[in-house]
Amino acid sequence: MSRAVLQVFEEYQKARVTFVQTVADLATRPQNIDALTNAGVMALLRPLLLDSVASIQQSAALALGRMANYSEELAESVVTHEILPQLVYSLAQQNRFYKKAAAFVLRAVAKHSPPLAQAVIDSGALDALVMCLEEFDPTVKEAAAWALGYIARHSKDLAQSVVDAGAVPLLVLSFQEPELTLKRITASALSDISKHSPQLAQLVVDAGAVTLLTKEISNNDAPLKRQVCSCLSQIAKHSVDLAEVVVESEIFPTILHCLKDVDESVRKNAATCVRELSRHTPDLAKLIVNAGGIAAMVDFVNEARGNCRLPGIMTLGYVAAFSETLALAVVVSKGVPPLKDALISEPEDHVKAAAAWSLGQIGRHSPDHARALAEADVLRRMLAVYLHQDSSEDLQIKTKRALKSIIQKCTHLPALEPLIDSPPNILKYVIQQFAKVLPNDIDARRAFVQSGSLQKVQEVGAETGSKLQDFIDSINMLYPPEIVQYYSPNYADKLLSKMEEFNPSG
Repeated sequence: MSRAVLQVFEEYQKARVTFVQTVADLATRPQNIDALTNAGVMALLRPLLLDSVASIQQSAALALGRMANYSEELAESVVTHEILPQLVYSLAQQNRFYKKAAAFVLRAVAKHSPPLAQAVIDSGALDALVMCLEEFDPTVKEAAAWALGYIARHSKDLAQSVVDAGAVPLLVLSFQEPELTLKRITASALSDISKHSPQLAQLVVDAGAVTLLTKEISNNDAPLKRQVCSCLSQIAKHSVDLAEVVVESEIFPTILHCLKDVDESVRKNAATCVRELSRHTPDLAKLIVNAGGIAAMVDFVNEARGNCRLPGIMTLGYVAAFSETLALAVVVSKGVPPLKDALISEPEDHVKAAAAWSLGQIGRHSPDHARALAEADVLRRMLAVYLHQDSSEDLQIKTKRALKSIIQKCTHLPALEPLIDSPPNILKYVIQQFAKVLPNDIDARRAFVQSGSLQKVQEVGAETGSKLQDFIDSINMLYPPEIVQYYSPNYADKLLSKMEEFNPSG
């Protein structure tokens, strides 16, 4: 071939290389994406995926991946330009660099929505991606595991498709490789599969993942610990059996050390894992208490702020809900003050609501439990949150239920007296408690008068025939009529009218 002809081909190749590399670089900056799209770059990149030069293929795939990653609209454009089947075909044929780039495109498309993830499956990508998990190069495995995780995370059906393609055993094998990034990504993919149903989580367990995951809780790498704790919590949440598998892998006390980790996400994910273990049975809750889990969780709730606090708050509530003894363990571990603090100081209503719910679970068991909350001034604070004009409906429902359950157990009357100013739907429970306790305690009856509470009760405008009025009548019957009369709102007016009617001269 003459030199002149060769030069034409060399210049054409050089132009293609320059074009595709420049587009790939431009696609890294969001401000360039619209201009590239308007210039019809998708249609120009598509044939370059089958270029005779491997580096051009890789750069074209990389550029497409970056664009698909940018928005759902561009990911859809990749699908409509029928680029996916081309990628999948090349995935089985090309070198490791191309495989990484192609898997990146598939991941970038799949991440946006279930229909796009389904489009990736329909292109035949699953088998090719699973084959990539058997590659020698760990970076190819990473790219494939990442794409599989992004497909599985959307729905149970999509995750089932990933499982049916035989991905789980290979993901577990990849997790055992020494490369940290590969461990992180495979743990994340296993988490995305496990989260949808007990059956999918069981398949991950059956592949021997739990013991391997638990060993890495003590790893020094924070991103890996995050993913491991997340995956274990996704497995444990589904059923008692799965939670027991996680516990039996000797997760305690190692996971409790993660509650003190320097990385906030590790702390939160570890707390979430403990929460998922605590919610199933009294035995599992007891195991957490015996492992020192409650003291560790109280410290976590004390130190955490915002949304990070939520799993710790819920754990204390779940444990306390099971029995008087377990609720007492939360009280003894000084669990009430941080829950009260969350109720008062957290800006998010859903965190406040969780704190109210957990306090209700502690206080609903017995008079002693209720008194522990009452003496910590929880009842008054809860009422203030319930009455606050900015409180959401859910927060009001949760605080009302918690107040009701605590008040109905509270026999420490001085703690109930500040609640006499409550609205009628709370007040009836407060007055009912007075009506229950006062008949059996003469000292309490005297203190009730001296504190001004009897007078306040007389000032309550209850409807005749209502339960509230019945409770008030029950209290009034415990005192001589003249005392009740003396503390009635109109007593002074009656005395004055009597004075006017009185004729001293007879």
